[in-house]
Amino acid sequence: MEVYRQTHRFPPQERYGLEAQIRRAAVSVPTNIVDGCARRSTKDDLSFIRIALGSASEVRYLFRLARRLGFVAPADGEALEARYGEFVRGLQRLVDVLARPEV
Repeated sequence: MEVYRQTHRFPPQERYGLEAQIRRAAVSVPTNIVDGCARRSTKDDLSFIRIALGSASEVRYLFRLARRLGFVAPADGEALEARYGEFVRGLQRLVDVLARPEV
């Protein structure tokens, strides 16, 4: 939800550019997690979580770009980047656990 609040403030000319790209990537994260979980297979789940991890990393980078372009207030950008950083680390831990060979 915070991604939508922040991108709503972007300049109008970014509606179909950076704003749309960030929103698509942000929506892709939970969508892929849900899709993977619905498959009921660790292999499929792992694959979709990796895709979600890529999308989350994309959002993180795009917000850095938006901050450099002056579209996001520095404090807001830092807070959102920190949250995404934690989230990316959590997803990576989940990937690590699911990818471990069973003993």
